[in-house]
Amino acid sequence: MIKALIADDHELFRDGLKRIFSETGDIVVVAEAVNGSDAIKKIREHECDIIILDINMPDISGLEVLKRIPFKDTDYRVLVLSMYPEDEYAIRAIRSGASGYLTKDCPTDLLISVIRRIAKGGKYVNPELAEKLLFNPTPSYDKAIHSTFSDREFHVFKLIATGESLTSIAKKLSLSVKTVSTYRSRVLDKMNMKNNAQLVRYAIQHRLIE
Repeated sequence: MIKALIADDHELFRDGLKRIFSETGDIVVVAEAVNGSDAIKKIREHECDIIILDINMPDISGLEVLKRIPFKDTDYRVLVLSMYPEDEYAIRAIRSGASGYLTKDCPTDLLISVIRRIAKGGKYVNPELAEKLLFNPTPSYDKAIHSTFSDREFHVFKLIATGESLTSIAKKLSLSVKTVSTYRSRVLDKMNMKNNAQLVRYAIQHRLIE
């Protein structure tokens, strides 16, 4: 049996995955996490073959969770399952230790196939992205300004770009408003921009938000 840990803040989505896995006969959910902090705690408490991890979670993002997993000392395997575009987030996730990346609208049969592959020690990225990485070792992603952001800066930037207020972001990430404001200032400085409207425009142009 493949023992899976699901880390996603949406209960309906977790329930949907459990229903899908219950029909496979070889995948069982041994634990669930509802946010980043909970994910780190559950990963330490439960033995599993694969961690299915969302990126956009309260308090600690999936990318930050990845950075806290001791991959060098363990056999942890992580599939990032996210709503965010592959070209931007898959590279960050893979570089942080994930074994694979899928978007949440992927076909069910592909999801099951990838889980089985990763549980056996394999890797997976979208074939189109794999081709870009193979034939273009310095993709446009690496030249984009947002590629210089830390994961926390990138998360704050994305939330601002989707219209979240600093107060809302602070609550979601368990930070002070002052700290979030500092991250916003760093992002604006790096991008040589002055306001949120410019950040939103940039995010739309680079297909970082829908």
